[in-house]
Amino acid sequence: MVLKPKKILPGICLLLMLSVSSVRLLAQYATADWDSLRQRPYPEWFSEAKLGVFIHWGVYSVPAYGGAESYGEWFLRGLQTGNALRTDFMKKNYGENFTYRDFAPLFKAELFDSDEWAEIFKQSGAGYIVLVSKHHDGYCLWPSKYAPGWNSVEVGPNRDLVGELATSVREKGLKFGLYYSLPEWDHPLHAWYSDPPDSIGNYVTQHMIPQFKELVGTYRPELLFTDGEWFNSAEQWHAQELIGWYYDLVGENAIVNDRWGHGADIGFLTPEYSSGGLKTDRPWAEVRGLGRSFGLNRNEKLSAYMSSTDLIHLFVRTVANGGGLIINVGPGADGQIPLLQQERLRDLGKWININQEAIQGASAHKITGQEKLVSLKRIDPRIDFDWVRNTPGYPVVEDGFTATWTGFLKTDISEEVTFSVSADDGVRVYLDGKLLLDQWETSAEEKNSEAMRNVQSTKKDGKVNILADKFYPIKVEYHEKHQNASVSLSWEGNSFERQIIARQNLFSDSLLTTGNGLNAEYTSMRQHIAFTANKGNLYAITFEWPEQFLELQLTVPQTETKISLIGRDGYLPWTYEENKLKIDISGIKFSEMKSCSAWTFKIENYL
Repeated sequence: MVLKPKKILPGICLLLMLSVSSVRLLAQYATADWDSLRQRPYPEWFSEAKLGVFIHWGVYSVPAYGGAESYGEWFLRGLQTGNALRTDFMKKNYGENFTYRDFAPLFKAELFDSDEWAEIFKQSGAGYIVLVSKHHDGYCLWPSKYAPGWNSVEVGPNRDLVGELATSVREKGLKFGLYYSLPEWDHPLHAWYSDPPDSIGNYVTQHMIPQFKELVGTYRPELLFTDGEWFNSAEQWHAQELIGWYYDLVGENAIVNDRWGHGADIGFLTPEYSSGGLKTDRPWAEVRGLGRSFGLNRNEKLSAYMSSTDLIHLFVRTVANGGGLIINVGPGADGQIPLLQQERLRDLGKWININQEAIQGASAHKITGQEKLVSLKRIDPRIDFDWVRNTPGYPVVEDGFTATWTGFLKTDISEEVTFSVSADDGVRVYLDGKLLLDQWETSAEEKNSEAMRNVQSTKKDGKVNILADKFYPIKVEYHEKHQNASVSLSWEGNSFERQIIARQNLFSDSLLTTGNGLNAEYTSMRQHIAFTANKGNLYAITFEWPEQFLELQLTVPQTETKISLIGRDGYLPWTYEENKLKIDISGIKFSEMKSCSAWTFKIENYL
């Protein structure tokens, strides 16, 4: 049997070949101050690419387990904190004496084919990938001498996974990026989250910096995505030194993200699990998984996954708002990207291929799009939600939504009861027509990239006398600004301990004999049309197909303006009435629609 030779350690070979030319590089940024580093131009390729693919893959891909709303790659941290769901799962399936490090030999990557991955990413329409070279557990996907016995060449696959993928991705013409966690949860020099943040000095100088330079010097990624910086300053991470060194090493194509510690204020912004509408002059890319997790989480439900349509809409929104998208895949421990994730990427790629003139190299128009008020009505059995960074349900969006619960509360005891409400962001509780709890104004504001920081919820209590068997009208109002979202309503009395108010005590109608919960209405603004500009043309991308006319809230077009549907021959008739550009689409046949999920109209001679 003849085995196909694997591409072992290509990064090391690349380092040797480039070592001579590296000496010739001018140390332009090695000693640069922050102002000089911040003024360095961002590479053109990043603004052109728009789409990147994130890859979270490592030892945590073996258990691939956590709460339905949790990050699978945080499995080790769950064990450290005694999270019952994860500790019980490991004991039940792997034994009482099994440890996190025992997962490493099971991380075999036997189905990993870097060429196949690169082809999938190419077909997605991505311009670059970002591979997690080391997450917070410290396990390295390259032969790091600073992680002996804890890297993919010495334990697990026995392969240089970073090197193999770097070669395949670059052969496809894509830019190669690396994610690198600055801290580690259980390193002997500094255990992140466990040791005091200011005790990190020896870890940084003796471990992090040498390993960082080993990784970056070997593979020379065009994009560098650091993470885990939030307890320390940029000075403590030596960020200025490392960024300058990286810029000099890789050259004009190099770009860094914004996670370098307090005071850095540099790099492209990385909002995480937002609605894709960041307003900023800096380059940015929305970062999220196709589901709720980055690393594979086998406990996720199908409803947690974005549909292909949702993914396309999110991507278009980010481009229309002047940014881009880094969408994540979480392969299994065997190296297979789940087929559902592959399908989503391929569907996005098909759409981009048809509509690329409105996307690749496009910029934001002065009007980024059109929104409309949407709502979701249902009966919630209780008020106890931790949406993290997700929507309560379609069509409500992740950021800036409101919720109102109405109905009745009834108990079978008479006593003084203490009501408690906890929320991120604001909440008000009315009982029997009176304001009982008011926590509407919030002062804590989370940063765009603060994905795993502590939740900023606050709690408030209020006491009231309750009579048995009486229906008390209750109304709870909630609003969410951006990022994390959660709200819960509990109570306690002399005869019972604090607990979430249960379904049996909540009634959507006072005529009911059994509690069923409260009437809930969620509302938000939802974008349904996006605008982009490219090469002198304006593009209107609609997420809903109108019946006869597409109405765009634009200024008066020129008489020479021509409008067409991308993928269809010929121009469309239009008029301008009541401050709206009305495009007659009644003559378009279904067979002429090359796209699905979103449709792009090209408006020439308008800008």
